[in-house]
Amino acid sequence: MTVTAQPIVAHCHPFVVGVDTHARNHVYAIIDSSNGALLDTQSFPATSAGISRATSWAARRTQGAADTLWVIEGTATYGGILAGTVAAHGFPVTEAPRMSKKQNRGVGKSDALDAHRMAMASLPLQVNKLRHPRLHEGIRQGLRILVTARSSMAKDRTRSVNALNAVVRSNELGIDARKKLTGSQIAEISRWREREEELSLRIARAEAVRLAKHVLDLDQQLAANEQQLDELVKASEAAPLLHETGFKAITAAKCFVAWSHEGRVRDEAAFACLAGVNPIPASSGNTIRELVKFLRHEL
Repeated sequence: MTVTAQPIVAHCHPFVVGVDTHARNHVYAIIDSSNGALLDTQSFPATSAGISRATSWAARRTQGAADTLWVIEGTATYGGILAGTVAAHGFPVTEAPRMSKKQNRGVGKSDALDAHRMAMASLPLQVNKLRHPRLHEGIRQGLRILVTARSSMAKDRTRSVNALNAVVRSNELGIDARKKLTGSQIAEISRWREREEELSLRIARAEAVRLAKHVLDLDQQLAANEQQLDELVKASEAAPLLHETGFKAITAAKCFVAWSHEGRVRDEAAFACLAGVNPIPASSGNTIRELVKFLRHEL
């Protein structure tokens, strides 16, 4: 059986730009892939003007090489705008590889050192196993925002319902709270009016009304959110998923946001990693077993 050697970053990209991203400033380090030499390190503001200056600076230091690889930390967070800008200029972009804390122990830490380490760590990686960032534009970005907002609203609703249950169970407010409150009970509580009663009960009733109204308001927001998700999914590449059993707008949107674009899921193993169900060896001595590697949405 012949094993074909896979090309690595050092053989395919003449220069690598490592970027340690932060809210205010990004720190850049440029290395020569042929020998790993550090060419320059610089910090620029994390603004549109700062990113423009950074790309111009990098182009000068790399003689404008179109195959310069940008290794950016946090392409879904602080580095998202930078990654989009660099990709729009035609440069290949990848998420920074995971760094080993043990290897860096005792050798110091700074933003410049981190940027340099990210660039160096990418050199021996196989090109087909680079973690390409998800797209942050158009329908996919809109779905990502809505999915994130929905998660936040759902958590807020759960907290509010739990708090409401606690209030009505610990105070005699005239409602049967032996079981979890139903939707009709929450609606009933939201219509309560102020009564002449002991101070603590009056305060508890007012808080219960506030929580109930908040839950109902979140229900309306979640319904509107699902309607928006449905409209965007139907207009996206994920529309066929809606015809599959078990798929509705919310699930289809999550799948599309994770998948992102053609080429990100390079093979079956990558798909398993995306789903968080890829097995990894965990054997020792006479014990042979495998564990599931839970790294959802990461390739």
